[in-house]
Amino acid sequence: MSERKETVEKTAEHKEYPAREQTNREPREFDKTKRPRRPMGRKKVCVFCVEKTNSMDYKDIAKLKHFVTEKGKILPRRQTGTCSKHQRMVATAVKKARIMALLPFRAD
Repeated sequence: MSERKETVEKTAEHKEYPAREQTNREPREFDKTKRPRRPMGRKKVCVFCVEKTNSMDYKDIAKLKHFVTEKGKILPRRQTGTCSKHQRMVATAVKKARIMALLPFRAD
C-alpha cells in the first residue's frame, strides 16, 4: 500500500513553470500604401437582368460558353457579373448541358 501512495503522490505533484514574461509591445501600425487596392472599374451588371430573362436554356451553348472556362469549370459570379439568382440558373443549365453531352465535363 505504501508504494501505491508514493506513486499517486508523485503523479499528483505539479511542475511549476516560470511565469511568462510580459512584453511591452506597441500595436503595429499598418502602412496604408502597402494595402492592396481595389480596382477602380465599373461594377459588373447581370446580363440576364438587363435582358429581363426569366429562364435559361441548356441547349443555348453559345451563351453558356461565356460562363465556362477553357477547362470546363463554371466561372464564379465575381468574374461574370451575374446576380445570384441567374448564377444558379447558369450553373444548372451548364450541368444539364454536360449531362446531355453538349458541353464537356472536362476539356483536355
